[in-house]
Amino acid sequence: MERVICLIMGYVFGLFQTGYLYSKAHNMDIRKYGSGNSGSTNILRVMGIKAGLIVFIGDVSKMVLACLLTRYLFREQPEMIYVYLLYTGFGVVLGHNFPFYMGFKGGKGIAASAGLLAATDWRVMLVCLVVFVLVVAVTRYVSLGSILVMILFFIGMVFFGSRGDFGIADRALPEFYIMAAVIGLMGIWRHRSNIKRLLSGTENKLGAKKQ
Repeated sequence: MERVICLIMGYVFGLFQTGYLYSKAHNMDIRKYGSGNSGSTNILRVMGIKAGLIVFIGDVSKMVLACLLTRYLFREQPEMIYVYLLYTGFGVVLGHNFPFYMGFKGGKGIAASAGLLAATDWRVMLVCLVVFVLVVAVTRYVSLGSILVMILFFIGMVFFGSRGDFGIADRALPEFYIMAAVIGLMGIWRHRSNIKRLLSGTENKLGAKKQ
């Protein structure tokens, strides 16, 4: 039941589509521009740095708030809290990626996943941030940086989880690893079209006009 509560609660938080709402507040529907995605990267490309930053912060914040609520609700189960955080995080990503009121067409969940990093472990978040910034600065491929972040997220969760840093009950560790893998794979799967373009050399670079 705790897992179901976390998934549903997370999905509700994820339904707050920052990019879509921000664009509508500026008399446009971001889904009709650029890639048609309502996430922060498309907002950045279409509406500029300020808009991209605002949407990114909004998407990160909804994840952090959902995780804080999870920590409060299940504060008496410290040995399971990180497992529940991943269920909540997955729920937020699902709500962000597949909002029912937008025809299940939302973002790709990377900004929301960044919020999950902030809510779980600052070390993994720091490594992911450094790698993302370096990769995007060198290649100008936001998608490549995002994919690497999801891979590092899974590696970080497994590494620190196996060391006992999260205080997870031994019986729950396999479940924790599975959920970390599911979240990581979701982020990569949402970039499947970007991966094809990266391999073919046609992926759009940050700052370049969309092909």
